[in-house]
Amino acid sequence: MGADMMGWEPAGQRWAARASLASAALAVLLPVGFGGVTGLLLVAAGLVGAGLTAAAVWWALANRGPVRVLAALVAVAVPVGLVTLFAATLWWAPLVSAALWTLAVWAGRYALRSTGFRAPRQKEYRTPAPQRPFLIMNPRSGGGKVGRFGLTEKAESLGAQVALLDPEKHQDVTVLARDAVARGADLLGVAGGDGTQALVAAVAAEHGVPFMVVTAGTRNHFAMDLGLDRDDPAASLDALTDGVELRVDLGYAGDHPFVNNASFGTYAAVIQSPAYRADKVGTALDLLPDLLTRKQGARLTARVRRTVLTDPHAVLVSNNPYRTDDPLGLGRRRRLDSGVLGVLGVRVDNAAEAAALLLDPQPAGLTIMTAREVVVDADRPEIEVGLDGEALTLPTPVHCRITPGALRVRVPRHRPGVPEAPPRLNWRRLRKLAASVGRTAAPRRAGWRTWGG
Repeated sequence: MGADMMGWEPAGQRWAARASLASAALAVLLPVGFGGVTGLLLVAAGLVGAGLTAAAVWWALANRGPVRVLAALVAVAVPVGLVTLFAATLWWAPLVSAALWTLAVWAGRYALRSTGFRAPRQKEYRTPAPQRPFLIMNPRSGGGKVGRFGLTEKAESLGAQVALLDPEKHQDVTVLARDAVARGADLLGVAGGDGTQALVAAVAAEHGVPFMVVTAGTRNHFAMDLGLDRDDPAASLDALTDGVELRVDLGYAGDHPFVNNASFGTYAAVIQSPAYRADKVGTALDLLPDLLTRKQGARLTARVRRTVLTDPHAVLVSNNPYRTDDPLGLGRRRRLDSGVLGVLGVRVDNAAEAAALLLDPQPAGLTIMTAREVVVDADRPEIEVGLDGEALTLPTPVHCRITPGALRVRVPRHRPGVPEAPPRLNWRRLRKLAASVGRTAAPRRAGWRTWGG
């Protein structure tokens, strides 16, 4: 029986909590104690400098010409100047303080990890290997990974039928997948980008056949959150002979499926440009000033349960929520079977609001929620949408929804897996844990919660 169930905490957990609190206190007090009034002034200067840097970044993105150049210089010069000032004034204290803070975070997470605050592992289902698998492969995806890793040859050696897309002409992967099912395919798979995966996944969900992902895309966001090996696409094919199934949710924007997210607003408008694929940075810098100052682009309204987001610059609706509690986990999802959409809304109308995004723990311009349905409307009959990175235009309003457990995803039994999310630091719980004498400070039942869930 574990320590939590017995009601007693191991000594190592208590001491880790005490070490975390002590290290955090020293990390804050050391610069002030070493520098005295100068230390306090430098801490204040650091906060002001962080806000000024965020404001300068906004000015650089929202303007062109000399103003952009000047703002960019400020955005670089302020952090460099602060680092130089701290090093010249406090010498070793900032380095020691940073090391102490790192220790505080590590020790705190170690202490809380053993209290049961973990995301439940996704259940695996043992099912028979497919007899007539059908895989669609894009030879251009990921810079030519299909050819470089010999994916076609390996898949065919394992009994799969492979449809290799022709780079010179458009082919409807939805039609290819449906034809394959009609001919008796009992598994559909994709070696390609997330946008292609979503289209084929929708066909697999519609017909109740398993779906398989081969990590041949450029970013492989969906594969990453499935715990697949992104460095070895050929390893994904092991699922054909030695695999298990996961039940995964599927998102929809109108009638269009997505495995990752649907983006509305600034990003969606930028990727519509024909020049975006050839020059992403240059195109974004050219379009952002008019989009951020609302001279161009649709004015959005998003309805999330009883909350209305008015005039957000961007709304991201994701198939399960992205992590927001840890900078190292940004862009990743803890799980893909929670049955809810993640919603991230951003509105930044000026430099002060940009600074607030960085300095304010709960900035007014940032909204993070979860819901089963989201409605995105606009002041025009059609709006741009980025669907798993693909540019679309959809009629308004766009109804986004999630279908829980709609997708049977077959993955290799042996795979890297999704890295365990470190527990969010909770200083109040750490204080209770540090003060306990042999008895637990953790609740008997613990689980992961998402805001608004």
